[in-house]
Parts: sequence; C-alpha cells; structure tokens
Amino acid sequence: MNSRFARRWLPAGLILVVLFLRTAPLIGALEYEPKPADPYFDKFNPMKAPAPGPLLLQSGDRLAIIGDSITEQKMYSRILEDYLTACVPELKITVRQLGWSGETAENFRKRMKSDCLRFQPTVATLCYGMNDCRYRPYDLVNGEWYRSNYLAVALGLKAAGARVVLGSPGCTGKMPAWIKTKNTTLDELNLNLCTLRDIDVQIAQSEKVRFADVFWPMYEAGFAAQAKYAQPGKPYEICGHDGVHPGWAGHVVMAYAFLRAMGLDGDLGVIRVDLEANTATATSGHTITGFANQEVTVVSTRYPFCAEGAVASDQSLRSGTTLVPFFKDLSRFQLVVTHAPAANYQVIWGVTTNTYSATQLADGVNLAEDFVTNPFTAQFHKVDDAVAAKQAYETTQIKKIFHGPEGKADITKAVADTEAVRAPLAAAIADAMVPVTHTIRLVAVP
Repeated sequence: MNSRFARRWLPAGLILVVLFLRTAPLIGALEYEPKPADPYFDKFNPMKAPAPGPLLLQSGDRLAIIGDSITEQKMYSRILEDYLTACVPELKITVRQLGWSGETAENFRKRMKSDCLRFQPTVATLCYGMNDCRYRPYDLVNGEWYRSNYLAVALGLKAAGARVVLGSPGCTGKMPAWIKTKNTTLDELNLNLCTLRDIDVQIAQSEKVRFADVFWPMYEAGFAAQAKYAQPGKPYEICGHDGVHPGWAGHVVMAYAFLRAMGLDGDLGVIRVDLEANTATATSGHTITGFANQEVTVVSTRYPFCAEGAVASDQSLRSGTTLVPFFKDLSRFQLVVTHAPAANYQVIWGVTTNTYSATQLADGVNLAEDFVTNPFTAQFHKVDDAVAAKQAYETTQIKKIFHGPEGKADITKAVADTEAVRAPLAAAIADAMVPVTHTIRLVAVP
C-alpha cells in the first residue's frame, strides 16, 4: 500500500475490509445500526453496537472517568457521579474524574500508571477519539495508531483489575474554529469519527469489554433536535457552540450511553396505592410512613434523577433527556394507583400538580419524568454541588500538582497531601445524601 493511499479518506464501514482482517474469526456477518431515512445519514453505515449486558457494577466499586477536554468539562462526568450517588446509593460507588484537555489515547496511556492506576480503579470509562481523529479525513495509518493505543489503554486497565467501558468519540456539529485547513468538510470529519467508533466496537468485542456508543446517538439526536427545536437565528447545537464541546443536553446523551453500557436498569422505585383496600406499599429505597385521606408519606434514601431546564435549550439537562429515552431506561420512579373510583385524579407532589386518568395511574406514571421540579430537587442539587467541588479539585490534583512542581519534587508526598484535601470533598457528597421525606396526594377530579 503506498503512502498516498494510506492517507486517503475512506467512508466509515469500508475500513472494515482492512482492519477487521486481524479479528475476522471473532466477527460473524457484519451488522449495521439502523438509521433514519434521510439523506443526512446516507454516507454513514456504523457497525451494530454490542448490547449493554447485565449490571457491570459491584458494591464498593471505584470508578475512574477518563477522557479528553470533553471529560474535563466535568459535565457528563458529574451526571454519572450524581446518578451513581443518588439513584443507586446501595452500590456505594466512588468516583474520580481524570479528564485532560487536548489528550489522545496515546497521551493517557503514558500517564495511566501515575495518574490512574495508583488509585486502583475497579471500573473505568474511557472517551477518546475526538483529538485522535486529528480533525481531518480518515486515513489508515492514523486509524491503526488510534486502535493500538486505545487497545493498549484497555488492556492496561484490565490487567490492573478494572472492568472497562470503552466509549466512542462523539460527533462534531460544525467545523471547529481551530481547524485552519480548508481541505476537510464536516461530513469527512464525522465519517472519520464514525470509523474510529467502529474500531472501538471491534476492540470491545475482541477484548470482551463494554462499549458506550457516544457517536451515533449524538449524531442522530443532533439531527432530530435541530429539526424539532431550532429557531431562526438560533440553532440547536448538541455538540456545543464550538462544534466539539457539548452543553448540558449533549452531555446527557453522553452520560446515557455510559450508564446504559454499565447495565443499569433504571428501576428506582415504585409506590403502589390501592384505593379500595386503602393501602400503600413501596419498593426498596423507599418507606411508607403514613397513608390517610389519599395522601402517602414516604421517606426515600434513593433519589430519582432530577433534570431541570428549558426543553428546547441545548444548554439544559431537561432538553437532553428528550433526545434519548433517559427516563424510560434510567430513571423510573413510578406511582401505581389501582381501584380508583373516579375517572381522573390530580397528583400533587411537592409544588407541582399533574392530572392523570385512572387508567394511566393503574398502568403507572413516572414521577421522575413528569415532575420537573419535585421534592428531591433541592437535595439533589446539594449532591451535585458537592460532586462538582470534588471533581474540580481532581483536575487541580492531577494536572497542577501531580504534574506540577510538587509532584516532580516528591510524587509520594504530593499524592498524600492532595488526598488529604480531597477526602473531605468526597465525604461532603456522602453527607449530602440524606433521606428525603415527601408526600404524594391524590385528589379526584369532578
């Protein structure tokens, strides 16, 4: 193969002919992701992503969230830690955020032992590819460089005892301003990222690690959201205003990919009310402390995920949850009311009132999705504030201290000193997870 051909762009999917030869025995007939019937998607044929599988997490796991500047934004990483802390507290997961702006898989491979493995993670999420694509059309040499380094990172983490969730890169929404060449189109850039995603699928399959598909759900969601939410002069930019670094909506899509890859089932609790028997029961994480006059009092140690903001804003959590089945798959806190004599009922939960038919209530309604502001909101924000403070310090700990004068002079002392600072920040997250007492009131609608 001559060097000119090696640098030539190939559409996502064609590269399989070359790169998949080494793993051909592991892969049967190729399958591709379904795609919308719109010319916008015609050039793309992403490989079918592996199914999430059963719950990957174990009680007491130590999770390392690893990636480039998109991880260092501390947005999807906060969503992940918020979710694992508040929604599944029984797992007692602890988290470290290790994002580094401008990083590639090769860069992390070189710092993996000093910055990550010293903390003995038992689970690690990886998100590389954006910088690795070099913001140009795909070429075989660069693809092999990416594959070998990302594979080495996955193998290094596995060898150290960590279960790996290999994340793909996301997509780009516009040509980043820092790309000076005029020879690359947005389609070529996204086709490059899609091909790197396919390489990630291959690594995940061959090494039997989990795969988090960030690229394809974000690419599809960005198209759907632009059509649904964009206004004249105000595009909906799921990939962020610079085309690469998403706002909160894009980071929700990213977090969804990683949480689903971890095998979380989203069942966060069910409150059952039988109006004929005059009884109320709750599943694990929630305790009924009173039921009278169609009002249930509950004490909850497990929170639903709280996502607020404008539905049509690419900067809001709530908007991101409309682009993927976030609540359906990851945050179901259900109210089921049976034997209701009236046709319709108001459900009053906190400061919000929604109306449902008796049939809807008998089937079950998802309080987490339907009540944007709810009795958990204020305490959930306190958890998130504590998570944000800890993750901000983790960036300082690694980038400024481990790799700064203190770390270069005495890394053992730098680790001990910074861990002493981090410890109360981590404790503050646990302290914020207090039981929430709330009431659900049913009022028949005449």
